[in-house]
Amino acid sequence: MKPVHMLGALFVMALWGTNFAVSRYTLGEFSPMLLMALRYLAVAILLLPFVKVPRGQMRQIFFYSIVLGGVHFPLMLHGMLGAEASTASIVIQLQVPFASLMAAYFFKDALGWRRGVGMGIAFMGVALIASRGGGGDSDPLHLGLIVLAAAAFAFSNIQVKWMGAVDAFQLNAYMALFAVPQLAFYSLLLEDGQMQQVMNASWGGWLGFAYMVVMSTIVAYAIWQPMVKRYDVNQTIPFLMLVPVFGVASGVLWLGEVMSWALIVGGGLVITGVGIILIRRPKIVVARNTV
Repeated sequence: MKPVHMLGALFVMALWGTNFAVSRYTLGEFSPMLLMALRYLAVAILLLPFVKVPRGQMRQIFFYSIVLGGVHFPLMLHGMLGAEASTASIVIQLQVPFASLMAAYFFKDALGWRRGVGMGIAFMGVALIASRGGGGDSDPLHLGLIVLAAAAFAFSNIQVKWMGAVDAFQLNAYMALFAVPQLAFYSLLLEDGQMQQVMNASWGGWLGFAYMVVMSTIVAYAIWQPMVKRYDVNQTIPFLMLVPVFGVASGVLWLGEVMSWALIVGGGLVITGVGIILIRRPKIVVARNTV
């Protein structure tokens, strides 16, 4: 891999990792479902004029939007209301062992003992964080929501595998289009004061929102997608293990979260377990870590 592409990959991991802290901060000004509805409305407006209609895949993308927009994001964002950004960036990595388990079920992808060990190590790491207070102010209920969000995201990767060849920008654009009404409905049903939040949001809140839309979604994919096509999986996927590193660092440095010994050891176990799984190269590998 050329040095400029390595730097690009590191930049993308930094964008996705720091997005946990940015999202946690922005949730201080917007309720979760309103925030995600606005985010994907902006993504749809920015991307739809520039992508072709994925004919023959619209139905699959619609059901993909239900899992991602209707299940994953509600669980993830509500989980982050009671979980620190650093902890969330580690716990969400369980999407990799979940994806491996689902690949074994849906595609008969043999797990093997090494991948099984990796899964066990990753789950042990999360258990250590939850049981020893490694999550700081995070409570077990909200961490549990993030675990469920990880499982939902893993299943969305199964759906992408079923779709076959699909451009990432097409997928993001039309997933966003389908997700907006779902998230808006959740917001109207479960939240209130939406107009007040929009009218009273500070420049910091809007800056965080812009970061989530432009940097974490559009810019990150514009850099990452060409590299995924250019290089082998074993050259690009290992970079994803850096996402929780940036997630923890930004949570500690930007939000003042505490880096406890349980978080360090538990996070190390999770990254080690995920690394073992990725090295074994299962048929389904989580494409990215997201909020």
